Amino acid sequence: MIPPRALLLRTLVAAIALCAARFSSAQTGPSPARPPNFLFILVDDLGRQDLACEGSAFHETPNIDRIARGGMRFSNGYSACQVCSPSRAAIQTGRYPARVGITDYIGGGNQPDRWSRNTRLLPARYEMQLRLEEVTIAEALKEHGYATFFAGKWHLGGDGYGPEQQGYDVNRGGHAAGTPPGGYFPPYRNPVLEDGPPGEELPVRLGRETAAFIAEHADQPFFAMLSFYSVHAPIQCSRARWEKYRAKAERMGLTVREEPRFRLDRTMDVRQVQDHPVYAGMVEAMDEGVGLALRALDEHGLAGNTVVIFTSDNGGVSSGDGFATSCLPLRGGKGRQWEGGIRQPFYVLWPGVTAGERSDVPAIGTDFYPTILAIAGLPARPEQHVDGVSLVPVLRGGHLPERSLFWHYPHYGNQGGEPSAIHLHDGWKLISYFEDQRVELYHVGRDLGEQRDLAAEYPERAAAMLDELRAWQEAVGARFPTPNPSWDAEAYARSIEELQSRGMPNREREHAGFLDPGFTPRGGWWAEHGAQRR
Repeated sequence: MIPPRALLLRTLVAAIALCAARFSSAQTGPSPARPPNFLFILVDDLGRQDLACEGSAFHETPNIDRIARGGMRFSNGYSACQVCSPSRAAIQTGRYPARVGITDYIGGGNQPDRWSRNTRLLPARYEMQLRLEEVTIAEALKEHGYATFFAGKWHLGGDGYGPEQQGYDVNRGGHAAGTPPGGYFPPYRNPVLEDGPPGEELPVRLGRETAAFIAEHADQPFFAMLSFYSVHAPIQCSRARWEKYRAKAERMGLTVREEPRFRLDRTMDVRQVQDHPVYAGMVEAMDEGVGLALRALDEHGLAGNTVVIFTSDNGGVSSGDGFATSCLPLRGGKGRQWEGGIRQPFYVLWPGVTAGERSDVPAIGTDFYPTILAIAGLPARPEQHVDGVSLVPVLRGGHLPERSLFWHYPHYGNQGGEPSAIHLHDGWKLISYFEDQRVELYHVGRDLGEQRDLAAEYPERAAAMLDELRAWQEAVGARFPTPNPSWDAEAYARSIEELQSRGMPNREREHAGFLDPGFTPRGGWWAEHGAQRR
């Protein structure tokens, strides 16, 4: 950790250098315009509906809301996958996950030869690291004099494939793991992040590290990626944050429910309400980390020349993991093929250009790469960002040519997602399922919750979209799942019955317990016991 005194000294040095540069400029006349800086904020497992600016009445996100108020909000903004590593690879490369070869979160147990779950298919094989031949957005900017910085979750490869090998000058906390090995309080057990004092919150620490980088590089163009581990499981917050949101839930009348929090949606139970006080505390801590980075821009006079991008790598976890949030009115959540899994907060704040507008133009994670290059005034690199397009025309008030968006997920999500592929075009969304070759067709412009399957009413449209989807899969070299010789249909049916009869009632009791005035986490409050865990 950077000691507070050292951080203050770095900040003062950077401020003096900035003032000196401005004085010199005033004495010698105007200088060429400085290229814009970029602050890219990527949150893990944050649902669009988790944000106050998107309608959450329970969570509080004033700093993220500030980005939305000053930026363009893409109402139809999407991640490139419903789980993390593929989405992150798409952001770094501007290429679809199926083309990159990373189609599921990186973890050895998901490969077909190590698969142990009772499923009808074996998942497709996929790559376990981002290839070094890929030219990342950091590498592209570094070639043109940008200082580059990464903080937080990487999850695109281990030793030899980390941020340092993919164009980032500085790395604070990015390594192979997809979750913080020691949780959200010290000791972090992170090989590239020193422990802070007991009680320090990881997202606040990452925000502070980003602020320090901004202070140190105030006199040169920079690309800083603040990539939170939050709000991925484990679901942890301080006692004080829990108390705040437990009291808020009581004021809102959420502590006593007549209806259950969960309902079954095909393969798993799905949360229907936002009332988890520990998760709300996590969201607040993450938002505080965002605020530290934004404040550094303000303090060093950089806010007017820094483009701020904010998004999430996949939808909120309404099923599986911590079952911590609701994505309604979007169906599903992380890992699932419906809008809750892929439609994300997608904000671009470009000072002097955006001013809180909304756009209905569809946009996806592959678009960030060419958009950043265009804003920076740099040439496009279509051999790298082959699947992304620049959103600059939209940011300036224009439009893009109509296009199709695609997803390919030949895996079973831990959150109930099914092996499938998606084709989205002009509001029409086709889902092709690999288990039985069936399709679903929705018009998400008119049916955001994907409740009315229109495939039988519009068979010709469904067939045409399926043909285009298959042509795209062939073009990108998509891999497919294969039959599982160990599949036991009767055992699967029993597992669903067990979920309904025992699993869901037990989960309901567990989640009601988070709102009990006497709630204490198993083993005690994380922030208070960090010293004993060292």
